[in-house]
Amino acid sequence: MATGVALVGVGKIARDQHVPSIAASPDWELAATVSRHGRIDGIEAFEDMDAFLEQRPDIEVVSLCLPPVPRYAYAAKAIMAGRHVMLEKPPGATLSECHALESMARKAGVSIYATWHSREAAQVDAARDWLADRRLRSLAVTWKEDVRRWHPGQVWIWQAGGLGVFDPGINALSIVTKILPEPLHLSGSDLFIPENCQTPIAAKLAFAYQDGAEVTADLDFRQQGDQIWQIAIETDAGSLLLSEGGAKLAIDGVSRAETADGNSLTGEYPRLYAHMAELVRSGGIDMDLSPMVHVADAFLLGRHLTVEPFYE
Repeated sequence: MATGVALVGVGKIARDQHVPSIAASPDWELAATVSRHGRIDGIEAFEDMDAFLEQRPDIEVVSLCLPPVPRYAYAAKAIMAGRHVMLEKPPGATLSECHALESMARKAGVSIYATWHSREAAQVDAARDWLADRRLRSLAVTWKEDVRRWHPGQVWIWQAGGLGVFDPGINALSIVTKILPEPLHLSGSDLFIPENCQTPIAAKLAFAYQDGAEVTADLDFRQQGDQIWQIAIETDAGSLLLSEGGAKLAIDGVSRAETADGNSLTGEYPRLYAHMAELVRSGGIDMDLSPMVHVADAFLLGRHLTVEPFYE
């Protein structure tokens, strides 16, 4: 029998990914939404989180698709009401609030899951396995997309806490932190911030990795034409290219077919919801914050370089 889940925040990502993934899952049933503006036809809708928690105690799981800044307050209310919580990426506006939410969840005995959808792309696990016994020489992230296409009219992304180009860039960092055998840390960053914004529209990052391997990331929200989401890797035993956000893999220039991993689910978000179901059944918690650590470090170490204003 499917478990009821409430979707909190009904924006583009909720409609594009969460709603169809829940509908296709044998584990879940969309039982309610909480949003001041959005609605899903045929689903009970609440405009207020407190009203939802009071009136629907039978719904034990909430999936939060709000922007990062207001998310903590909603997640805290859900946890204190004994609900399991699933967090869209990034899991919060700050690392400290994410740690606080995890602590609250442990005390309340509920599951909490910081999701990283790009880690579930089709070829990410294969890339991790290939790298496991090789020595890294270089890794270059190129993550360039058009903010007008993917975040139309979303002013919050340019405000403090909105992350700017790190909203998509953190997807690349989530992949990097999964596939590399050893941890890395940021050594420098340049943040390109429009005159009329509070968050960067582009960023160049450098990382330190064992044995002096060169690790860099070039992130840009101004890309027009073809969108570029790729990670190019050189090792002591060949090269690897992850492209299309981790959906495609080439080894030494030869494309690889998707490998069977024992998981019949296809698609990033269906796999996230399958994992959430496992966490709820086992009482588990998954709050890996390593991608977010690198974003925080980029702001701490970053040189702020002013660029021309941005207008949609």
